[in-house]
Amino acid sequence: MSKAFYITTAIDYVNGHPHLGHAYEKVITDVIVRARRSLGEEVFFLTGLDEHGQKVQQSADAAGKAAQAYCDELAESWKALAAKLGLTNNDFIRTTEQRHKSIVQAALTKLHNAGHFYKATYKGFYSTKEETFLTDRDRRPDGTFDPSYGEVIELEEENYYFKLQVHQQWLIEHIESHPEFISPSYRRNEVLGFLKNNVLEDLCITRPAARLTWGIPLPFDNDYVTYVWFDALTNYVSAAGAHGDPVVLKAFEGVGLTTQTPRLTPQNLWPADVHVIGKDIVRFHSVYWPIMLKAMELPLPKQVLAHGWWMKDSQKMSKTTGNVVDPIAVIEEWGLDAFRYYVVRELDIGPDGNWTDAGFQARYHAELANGLGNLVNRALSMLKRYRQGVVPNRSDELAQDATQAARETIDHYRRHRLQQALQSIWSWVTRANQYVDQTAPFKLAKDPAQAARLDEILYNLAETCRLLAVLLWPVLPTTAGKIFAQLGISESPDRMTAATWGGLSPGHTIGGAAPLFPRRDQPAK
Repeated sequence: MSKAFYITTAIDYVNGHPHLGHAYEKVITDVIVRARRSLGEEVFFLTGLDEHGQKVQQSADAAGKAAQAYCDELAESWKALAAKLGLTNNDFIRTTEQRHKSIVQAALTKLHNAGHFYKATYKGFYSTKEETFLTDRDRRPDGTFDPSYGEVIELEEENYYFKLQVHQQWLIEHIESHPEFISPSYRRNEVLGFLKNNVLEDLCITRPAARLTWGIPLPFDNDYVTYVWFDALTNYVSAAGAHGDPVVLKAFEGVGLTTQTPRLTPQNLWPADVHVIGKDIVRFHSVYWPIMLKAMELPLPKQVLAHGWWMKDSQKMSKTTGNVVDPIAVIEEWGLDAFRYYVVRELDIGPDGNWTDAGFQARYHAELANGLGNLVNRALSMLKRYRQGVVPNRSDELAQDATQAARETIDHYRRHRLQQALQSIWSWVTRANQYVDQTAPFKLAKDPAQAARLDEILYNLAETCRLLAVLLWPVLPTTAGKIFAQLGISESPDRMTAATWGGLSPGHTIGGAAPLFPRRDQPAK
C-alpha cells in the first residue's frame, strides 16, 4: 500500500468566526494539494476545528447554550468557509468527535504508562484568554504582561506535567540534520535559537475538572481534562488513525483504542508530509509536537511550513477599528478565483503581507482582466472570427517559451513556491500578449497572401491558452475550467501531463469566447 502525500492545515479554534488569515492558510494548502494531485500524486488533505477549552466553555455559558450545541452551530460557519474557498479537503475533523477522543485518550494512556507524566502543584500567573501559564520571562520590562494575554490572574493548582527536558538534545539534532523540517529557514533558526538558549520547561497537559469541564477527560484520572493544545495537536494523528493508518493503529495497540471509523480500504498516511500553520504556533508544532510524537513512538512529520500574517493598510487587523477583510464578502463581490489569485500572488509563504483594496483592484484589472483575460479573449475571438473556430495546423513558434514556463512553474509547485509559480506563469502571459502586438494578426487577416502566417499565429495563441489553463488550475480552478470550455475541450485541466506543447489537434473546433474577468470600477470591500 503506497503512502499518500498527507498535508494538513492547523485546526481553527471554533470560538469565533473566520477571517482573512484562516482563508489564506486554507487557500495556499489547497493550491499545494491541487498541484500535487495534478502531478499524479495521491494526496490526503485534512482541515478542521479545535473545539475544547476554557474560552469555548465561557462563551457557551454566556450564550446560555450547552458547549456541544454552541460548537455545532459555529462549526457550520467554518464548513461553509471551506466550501466557499473551493477546498478539496478529504476530511474535516472536529476535536469533539469520538474518533478523535479515542486516539487522544489512547495516547495519554500510553505516555502515562511509559512514565512521561508526573503530578505537581503550580503557583503563579495564568492567562485565561490564552489558556496558558505565564512566567517572569513573559513579563515586559516594566513588570506587566502584554495586553494580548488578557486578564492575568494568580493561580495555585495541581496538574499533570509532561517531561520535556530529556527530549531537548535529540530534537536539536533532528532539526539540524533535517533542514527542511521547519520552513522557511528563518523560522527554523528561531526555533533552534530558542532550544539552544533555554532549558525546556515541562508542559502542563491537564486542567482540573473542577475549573474546566469542557475537555477530553484524562483516562487515568477523571478529576482532570486534557489541556487544549495536547488535544488539538493530536488531531493530525487521530484523523490518520480514523482512516485506518497502520502506523498509527499499531502505535496505540493495547492502550484502550476501541472506537474507529471503519474503512474498507485503510489509507497509509502517517507521517504527515506538511503541516501548514501560522507563524504564531511554530513552537507548538516544531517543539512540543515532535516531542509528543517521539514519546508516542510515532515518526515525525516531514515539514512544518509556516506562513506570515496579513495586515490591512499596513495596520494590524482589528474588528474594533473596523480595518478587517471579510474573505466571504470579497468572494461574493469579485469571485473566488480573484480572491485566490490575490492572496497567493501578493504574499509569499513566510513573511507578513499587507492587504489593500487598491492593490486588490490593481491586480484584478492589470493581471487578471487585462493580462490573462484579454489574452484568452483576443486569441479565441480571432480564431473564431478568422477561421470559424477551427484550429489550424500546428506551429511551434512559442513552444520553447511555453516549455520553459511550464518547467519553471511545475518546479515551483513541487517546492511550494506558489507566488513564484504565478510569477513564471504571468511572465508567459506577458510574452504572449506581446506576441499578439508584435505579429498583429488582425492586420494579417486583411491580406489573403498572409493566410499561412495567420494560421501559425492563431495556433500558437490557442495552444498557449490551453497550456495556461493546465498550469493555472491549482490556483484558479474555475477559470482554468472556463478556458478549457471556451477551447471546446471536454476534459478537466487538472493533469500536468497535459502541460506539453502540441495538445490542440488541427481541425478541432473551439467553443465561444467570453470574458473571464469582467472589468470592475468599484474597489474591493
